[in-house]
Amino acid sequence: MRRPIVAFIMAAGLAGLASGHAAAQANCESYAKIALKQQQDNQQFKCGFKGDGWSADLRAHSGWCAGVSPDVWKKAIQERHKDLEVCRKR
Repeated sequence: MRRPIVAFIMAAGLAGLASGHAAAQANCESYAKIALKQQQDNQQFKCGFKGDGWSADLRAHSGWCAGVSPDVWKKAIQERHKDLEVCRKR
């Protein structure tokens, strides 16, 4: 079974994210919710990851996303996901 984060990335890539301001805003809201959940996992599992990508500030994540291409924010999700998987296996 796929993890929700990976499923979101796959669906976004396969569906060819809709264009336009409203779609970009919706994508960034989804990105920010995922990033926040990843930070909560970071804290719950006591991984100790730090930096802007590991913020608990939903607005900061959404604002960052709005300034980068979808490829960049998708990669950020994937990288945090990989980091969390390594941490969970410890």
